[in-house]
Amino acid sequence: MRGAPTILHLDMDAFYASAEQAAKPSLRGKPVVVGGIGPRGVVATASYEARVFGVRSAMATAQARRLCPNAAYLTPRFSLYREISEVVMALLGELSPLVEPLSLDEAFVDLEAGGVEPTSAAVRAVGERLRRDIRAATGLSGSVGLAGSKMLAKIASEEAKPDGLVLIEPGTELELLGPMSVRVIPGVGPATAETLRRAGIATVAETGEAGEAELVRLLGKAHGGGLYALATGHDDRPVVADRDAKSVSVEDTFEEDLTDRSRVQTEISRLAERCVQRLRAAGRSGRTVVIKVRSYDFSTLTRSETLRGPTDDPAVVKEAAARLIDGVDTTAGVRLLGVGVSGLADYTQEDLFAQAASEAAAVAAVAAATGAAEAPQRPGEAQGEAVGAEVKPRRWLPGLDVRHAEYGAGWVQGSGVGRVTVRFEQPWSEPGRVRTFAVDDPALEPADPLPLVRQEPGADQLADPPEDGSAPRGAADPGPGPDSPPRSGGDAVPRTVPGPGSDPATRPEPGMPSR
Repeated sequence: MRGAPTILHLDMDAFYASAEQAAKPSLRGKPVVVGGIGPRGVVATASYEARVFGVRSAMATAQARRLCPNAAYLTPRFSLYREISEVVMALLGELSPLVEPLSLDEAFVDLEAGGVEPTSAAVRAVGERLRRDIRAATGLSGSVGLAGSKMLAKIASEEAKPDGLVLIEPGTELELLGPMSVRVIPGVGPATAETLRRAGIATVAETGEAGEAELVRLLGKAHGGGLYALATGHDDRPVVADRDAKSVSVEDTFEEDLTDRSRVQTEISRLAERCVQRLRAAGRSGRTVVIKVRSYDFSTLTRSETLRGPTDDPAVVKEAAARLIDGVDTTAGVRLLGVGVSGLADYTQEDLFAQAASEAAAVAAVAAATGAAEAPQRPGEAQGEAVGAEVKPRRWLPGLDVRHAEYGAGWVQGSGVGRVTVRFEQPWSEPGRVRTFAVDDPALEPADPLPLVRQEPGADQLADPPEDGSAPRGAADPGPGPDSPPRSGGDAVPRTVPGPGSDPATRPEPGMPSR
């Protein structure tokens, strides 16, 4: 535990849903749910307006529709979320060389390593400037927690939601933690909490009072000892930059159970291709291929095969996944399939040579079989047409970006019975009009997401912030306006968690997800 609150935790507010509201003016201030939209879909993020109706992350979309039937249910646009995340992480990188990303919308920052003065006033100024910079750069809001340890900084950001800042003053940590549920401690999930509940332990204070020996008896040496340390405020975990991913994987849940064997094999091949794309995007290769199969009755099994060396060759990964699925009985019905690669390694020169040789051999074999060794395909012929056909989706999913030759940029509001409904608007426009087209209308095509903030000429030439941190780089806090999403929680007021005897800061409802 540090003597100054120099560990910062940033958590973007309802990230996916807020990004969709910022991109779609007609949805601002309205309930929005992002996730799987099919009958077996799961909620990824719900806006604060949807949470009022009881919609939560990880809830079945079918249940969310019953609770909030009038919400906008949208397909995730991960390319947009990743772009926003890169902007946010770059801003964090300006504060310190030690930034530990936890997900696209969440990270720890060691401000002490960035040279910030270890005083409450200095770190508060940095936190406030960060929030303003994030809003100016992305149009979105983030909540900031500042404390002397990672656990407390994360708790503080939870207290700050939405769109706020909470600083936990040194010396008040135990008084703050004591009455909280034991579930706030990292590593305490439902099973551990139930074990502790049966032993009469429900709060952090009761966990510390139980003593280390009792916790070790209940949970084992490693888990029990670590839990006791955290419950008594001893958290010396450092902020670790560039956390190394252990695996890369993709999976799909199907609207109807797959029973056809050829369909299962086709889906495994497709998932293997997507997995390799992620692997290459990360500049990695891996040596162990893993498949995941969840049956109709929710029973789940995994199978793995370790290769002779790391690879990112899609053919190799597909072949290994195909061998693995061949050994699994799927006749009863498959609900979910997944493919992953673990045992990751840095991309090596040997991988490049092996890949080049493999691709050259494949091209030579095809040329020999077709007699076209001296007639290479010209750009724009059949191959280009096939690739173009793959880009256009078979279904127009709600929330995805489109462009019409006459009406310009818009997004899919819904589709069915051969028609697709599109709302034409942009992040910086007024709510747009809705028009309906045939699903095969040649003037309508998929499009890339638009940026949430329109860059004005010279906007990238930002001035340095004042030394007192009173304004962001180059401009005052823009606040809510016609070109920015509303703040769900009203005007944000930075708060400091009070000590004993003071009115506690408003806390989120128990069980409410942080995003």
